[in-house]
Amino acid sequence: MRSTAINAKDAPSPALSEALHEALHDAWALLLDQSDTIADSITLTLFERDADLWERIGPEFRADVRASTRVHIRRGLRILSARDRGDDPAPAGETAVELWRDTGRRRARQGVPLELVLNAYTLGARILWEALVARVSADPAIEVDDQVLLMAARTVWTNLDVQNAVLIDAYRRESARMQRQDLQREQGVLDGLIEGRGADPVFAEEARTALEIGPDDAIACVVALSDGVDVGDALAPVEDRLDRLGITARWHVRSGVYYGLLSGPLPDEAGLVELFSAHSPVRMGVASSTGGMAGFATAYQLAHRAAETVRRGVRRVVAVSDRLPEVLLAGSPQVAPRLLAETLGPLLAQPRGQAQTLVDTLAALLRHDGSPTHAAVELYCHRNTVIYRMKQIEQLTGRSLADPRDKMLLGLALMAHGR
Repeated sequence: MRSTAINAKDAPSPALSEALHEALHDAWALLLDQSDTIADSITLTLFERDADLWERIGPEFRADVRASTRVHIRRGLRILSARDRGDDPAPAGETAVELWRDTGRRRARQGVPLELVLNAYTLGARILWEALVARVSADPAIEVDDQVLLMAARTVWTNLDVQNAVLIDAYRRESARMQRQDLQREQGVLDGLIEGRGADPVFAEEARTALEIGPDDAIACVVALSDGVDVGDALAPVEDRLDRLGITARWHVRSGVYYGLLSGPLPDEAGLVELFSAHSPVRMGVASSTGGMAGFATAYQLAHRAAETVRRGVRRVVAVSDRLPEVLLAGSPQVAPRLLAETLGPLLAQPRGQAQTLVDTLAALLRHDGSPTHAAVELYCHRNTVIYRMKQIEQLTGRSLADPRDKMLLGLALMAHGR
């Protein structure tokens, strides 16, 4: 590095400033014929520094990085040397900012970590600066003032800040766009599954790919009836538990119903209830999909009906396997009023206090297989009192607690009554 007619200690003046900038452009122009060599040096250093990573990425992507780096260095040197002006303009659409944006978008689509991309730019800036110093030092005939070299260094690192800002913005925008696309595709697949398209082998395979479900993964459905609650935020702690167990959850909202497809090493329905119970924000139902993808539509319907069997305002998770009678009634809403009218109707027609006493006694008797003795213990009353009430119940309903069919109908009627 030598002195020229431009002295760094001179007081700045418009003429001197212009001369410094011209000298700076001329200094960078010294590297124009070495642009590809410099670019290849950057690429080789990148590949050597993270050899395992680049080996996994594959030869096609490595070739893309090499070509992209050559374009960046060539374009950068044209700008730094001011050779992109006048008679030698940049090709249409090849502005530096657009080049950086395009790289950010492309690397996001390729799944390259942002940190790796930024490290590559930093490495490129360093090697480019070192190449200029080496060129000036190697040729005694080249005279470049130290002030010019300092300006060159400042320019490289200032440009790096701008490059990184543009690239980060483009990378994040593209990542967000891809996430929206992936989410839309995922939600479309989930909608297709609950519409029964999982029975189509082609669609089922597409769904497995889109949702990243292995061929041997178990599948289940969980439904949450929001009832005005923000279910997504409330279930965040459960997501952490699922992640630790290797279970994947894909969530969607359809017609106000929040539901999820669970896949992976799933426990049985009782185990799923246990997983969600600690953080249940609303009424929830779970159902295993016994038919895999093809059975998910049925699992959704069953989980939905199971959740509907829980009273509004109650935070509870239930498994369809534990609520089959209730689910049967929920699936046939027109049956419940008829069932109530023909069984509990006469009891409910009594004065309110007496009706409640008779209904409570009936429930206790059914829980204890018709035993007045055990029902009396639960109800804290005398056995004879229970026997008297039991006779009233049988007389009013026309049903016998000794008849299995009548017991079944009375039990279903109590479920329909909301007990």
